Amino acid sequence: MTILAFLLVIGVLVTFHEFGHFLAARACGIKVLTFSIGFGRKLLSWRIGDTEWRLALVPLGGFVRMLDSREGEVEPQDRERAFDARPVWQRMIVVVAGPAANLLLAVLLFSITMSGTQRSLQPVIGTVVAQTAAAAAGLQPGDRVRAVNGRVVTDWTELRSSIADVIADGDKLRLQVQRQQRQLTVQPDLERFNLQTLDQHTFARLGMLPVRYLPQVGTVLPDGAGARAGLQPGDRLLATDGKPIRSWEAWVRWVQDHPGKLMQLQVQRDGKAISLALRPDMVEQDGLQRGRIGVAPAVDETWMQQHWQSREVAPLAAVQAAIARTVELSGSTLRMLAAMFTGTVSLDAISGPLTIAEFAGKSADAGWLALLEFMALISVSLGVFNLLPIPVLDGGHLLYHVVELIRGRPLSERAYEVGQRVGMAFIMTVMLLALFNDFARLLAQ
Repeated sequence: MTILAFLLVIGVLVTFHEFGHFLAARACGIKVLTFSIGFGRKLLSWRIGDTEWRLALVPLGGFVRMLDSREGEVEPQDRERAFDARPVWQRMIVVVAGPAANLLLAVLLFSITMSGTQRSLQPVIGTVVAQTAAAAAGLQPGDRVRAVNGRVVTDWTELRSSIADVIADGDKLRLQVQRQQRQLTVQPDLERFNLQTLDQHTFARLGMLPVRYLPQVGTVLPDGAGARAGLQPGDRLLATDGKPIRSWEAWVRWVQDHPGKLMQLQVQRDGKAISLALRPDMVEQDGLQRGRIGVAPAVDETWMQQHWQSREVAPLAAVQAAIARTVELSGSTLRMLAAMFTGTVSLDAISGPLTIAEFAGKSADAGWLALLEFMALISVSLGVFNLLPIPVLDGGHLLYHVVELIRGRPLSERAYEVGQRVGMAFIMTVMLLALFNDFARLLAQ
């Protein structure tokens, strides 16, 4: 399922991107020689008119090859149909059409996923983890976040996105919070808790979660201290060494503060009280010895059900919302890319094909709407990334044409050659970093 979902996502996104170039080229009277989905050895091909359509071995991209006198001899009767013979404004349209097709596809997919009954999780804090920025700032379970740095949020997804933008921009975080009938402004200290750089662990370390946990065992790792002590899923925690366990968070703090110490744990199982001897394993965390037992909590499903919200979205309203979301995500993607150069977003955030494949598989397991949502997110990223002014990418070619428009003549062949080498080196570096991050995530699981 993961492989099929990955091939579907990449295939659709690449096809739309290249089809954008193809349609624009045909509209401008340019002869298209090849339309390829994939790179490398040709697996299947057929010809329609002047164009050879093909499927190639490596499905991680594609290309449209147009008639161009810089790449080979052009027959006199086809000279006007060559890409380099067309006015510069037409060449700019052809270049932009690929990324534009990806952004248009994102609007289409978001329109589908955002129409009808929409369920989302209210921006209400279920758990505040001890010794985190959220706890130090005084946030409490039950607090409803109304706005992030003045930006109104209506669900948990918007809350996470807004906080990510604040960290990427290097700003101080201000949360407008409703606590019962009071309106508060809470300012988690990002600098104190080393949260100025956005990475895959930022939100966990921030310390506020949408879920509420019961003082009850949900899952038990087979080789952990909890399993050795005899803990089972469904066990309700009552007391440790005679002291009542008030909450899962309090229990976690107790375990972390007692590494290697033997304790007597009382649990309720099938209506009966049972005593277990538990000795937490010792692990090093942030330079300190911490206790760990390899047990995860049960989620308070009643709490979760109370904080799901639903609303009906008409098709036209869904299109408008899809356009707004695509624009917002495009801006956010640009800010994240810029923040990688300034260091406020970690390079660990770059993902490669293995991570994309993993999330494609998970999205497919969650249903076709989740898969379309994931595909739309990747389509936005692909469209924005391709518009970056880097040689080899569409944005780099667009930059060449803008310079030509200003100068009144094309850049020299030498300038093109140097630009292509620099651009290729940059892209290869990004690809290697993405693969390194992919393997690092897999090995950490």
